[in-house]
Amino acid sequence: MSKDKIALVAGASGISGGNLAALLIEKGWTTYGLSRSPKNDIKGLIPVAADLLDVVSLTAALKDIQPTHVFFTTWMRNDTEAENIRVNSALVRNLLEVLSPRRSVRHVGLVTGLKHYLGPFDAYAKAGALPLTPVSEEHPRLPLDNFYYNQEDEVYAAAARDGFTWSIHRPHTIVGKAVGNAMNMGSTLAVYASICKQEGLPFVWPGSAAQWNGISDVTDARILAEQIIWAATTPEAQNEAFNVANGDVFRWSALWGEIAAYFGVEPVGFDGAIHPLDERLKTYDKAWEKIAKEHGLVHTDMAKVASAWHTDLDLGRPIEVMTDMSKSRKLGFTAYKHTRDSFFELFDQLRKDRIIP
Repeated sequence: MSKDKIALVAGASGISGGNLAALLIEKGWTTYGLSRSPKNDIKGLIPVAADLLDVVSLTAALKDIQPTHVFFTTWMRNDTEAENIRVNSALVRNLLEVLSPRRSVRHVGLVTGLKHYLGPFDAYAKAGALPLTPVSEEHPRLPLDNFYYNQEDEVYAAAARDGFTWSIHRPHTIVGKAVGNAMNMGSTLAVYASICKQEGLPFVWPGSAAQWNGISDVTDARILAEQIIWAATTPEAQNEAFNVANGDVFRWSALWGEIAAYFGVEPVGFDGAIHPLDERLKTYDKAWEKIAKEHGLVHTDMAKVASAWHTDLDLGRPIEVMTDMSKSRKLGFTAYKHTRDSFFELFDQLRKDRIIP
């Protein structure tokens, strides 16, 4: 065990945390994965079962663990932003307070996202509060309640108390494998396309004209993992916030047809109206159950694989959205991924793992 590289990943069962944990292990880090219901699907990950809202259980679960690096990649969705703030602040605060007395933590990495610039779920990308794009780390906080800001402030306060360095990571839509994740566009589109194929339906664009015609980017979960580790091990990158995306830009008007071709379905572009996926996919619960049984898939419950509500938020935005990556590029972060490869490699993996037919 390396005493210099002991990582604790909060949210290791999620899309960001799972990919980060796998990469840390690949790079030789001793890696603990903290979640309420740990999975054993990452070779070499040491599972830690704990509830971040229960300080007693958290203290007991971590009593013999002295991480040098803490990576916070989890959150809990609530009905209002006020409740998001209360709960998600506590997740960060509780973990860092429990670890504080042992003074082992040297760096904390926090994953948030572009809602930092676009606004919280309660006021997401609404006219009158739309940011300039590309979004830049130089942009000020919005005059809105936003649980991302509160999570950042918890990290800053703990760093001042305990003397560790920190980094904040703001990915765009994350593409990668994670079953049961609350924000998983890649898997959601794969489920939607698979249903269209099975039912003989057209693959209809669900979002806005601005997203269909505009320029966009996304973040491969593995690129995010690379940046998190880079920031944790590069002195010049510490105590900074960074946008993170694949490094290319694309238009959905082009990518939609490529995804359709992958699944062998007929693409239909923006037709003058938004067609939310969340409402439409709910009508195909039984169809998905039938598909899953016919093809021997792992999950017959579509909700385990798709999170259409969040895909609707992203694809329904009234502006084009892309990130400025200059800040980390200038400091030496050069990882890159072609977005088409991000989606197709994910689809290939989902088929291999019998998540989609």
